[in-house]
Amino acid sequence: MLAAAPPFPPMNIHEYQAKELFQKFGVATPPGRVAATAEEAGTVAEELGGAGLVVKAQIHAGGRGKGTFKNGFKGGVHVIDTAAQAQDIAGKMLGQTLVTHQTGPEGKLVSKVLVAKSVDIVKEYYFAILFDRGSSNHALIASTEGGMNIEEVAEKTPEKIIKEFVSPAFGLQAYQARKIAAELGLRGKLASQATKLFLSLWNLYLKSDCSLVEVNPLAITSDDQVVALDAKFNFDDNALYRQKDVVAMRDTTEEDPREVAASEFGLNYIGLDGNIACLVNGAGLAMSTMDIIKLHGGEPANFLDVGGGATKEQVAAAFKIILGDPNVKGILVNIFGGIMDCDVIAHGIIAAAQEVSLNIPLVVRLEGNNVEAGKATLAASGLAITSADGLTDAAQKIVAAVQG
Repeated sequence: MLAAAPPFPPMNIHEYQAKELFQKFGVATPPGRVAATAEEAGTVAEELGGAGLVVKAQIHAGGRGKGTFKNGFKGGVHVIDTAAQAQDIAGKMLGQTLVTHQTGPEGKLVSKVLVAKSVDIVKEYYFAILFDRGSSNHALIASTEGGMNIEEVAEKTPEKIIKEFVSPAFGLQAYQARKIAAELGLRGKLASQATKLFLSLWNLYLKSDCSLVEVNPLAITSDDQVVALDAKFNFDDNALYRQKDVVAMRDTTEEDPREVAASEFGLNYIGLDGNIACLVNGAGLAMSTMDIIKLHGGEPANFLDVGGGATKEQVAAAFKIILGDPNVKGILVNIFGGIMDCDVIAHGIIAAAQEVSLNIPLVVRLEGNNVEAGKATLAASGLAITSADGLTDAAQKIVAAVQG
């Protein structure tokens, strides 16, 4: 069966939103609040006590502490001691573009900052809960090497990775949480706090339909507290329909505008760096289409899955999104009509091409349900549409058209 586009795009949330989820589910974390203006940042800092605070730029990218703003200001994370300092630092961040190793040279605009209590860290740990498809279980992953890239730890010192599998039928048991705490070397009060935190994180993970909750670092403070300092969340896209509070956290300003537009039409779109756009039904077929374009010397400009039952309106919307990319020099439409009617797709292609006054090469490969009617519709359109008899033929024709 062909894969349908999910109703929601993959979601990321900001650090301040992760902190809100922590607080909602009773996960120990330093107090803090978000601010959208310098004045708000100063007010939050004053209410938190002024001294021993941190101001952190809120963008969907890592490496903020070592980043540089395009206005020349250094660092997206600053420790401050007064409300006046918080206001001053926030004023230099808000409305400015922060460039980190993850944003690329274009950077990301900072529209909010998090003002939170800083903590004196004695030891950092790593802790995560994720769904392990290989075992069909949930997995708890922990390590004494917090603050580091967990992939690097697994490669260089695999003995420092702790794993505990959790049955979906029974959920995380208290003894398993205690076992993880013990294997991390925690004893007494610290072990009790860690056990409670792990169980709270499990509750959050389960009730928020997460596929990943990664806390890095999980910290032990100088006053013997176990706290979650920062987190990464992944959510099950197919369950977001019942997670209205989570969906409300979506920040579309942090996303590719084309991906946002695609999600509004139920299309699954991911922009790439090439110049040959793909419009395909089915995720597997879309990946195969990108592969064969690459095989024949071309560069795909996107992944675009219109799903198994796309309408004429969705196809037209897909064309508009594709042409919103100025790098696109040609389009390959590859449709296998199982559920989908090839003639409906053909009418959608024609309507879209006419509406946007298409002036770049367009190659169409149709197979399956009502394919002869679809090909006849395209042939009778009078438009400059090149038909292809197979996937290889389609790829060769679009690459030649773009490169020629």
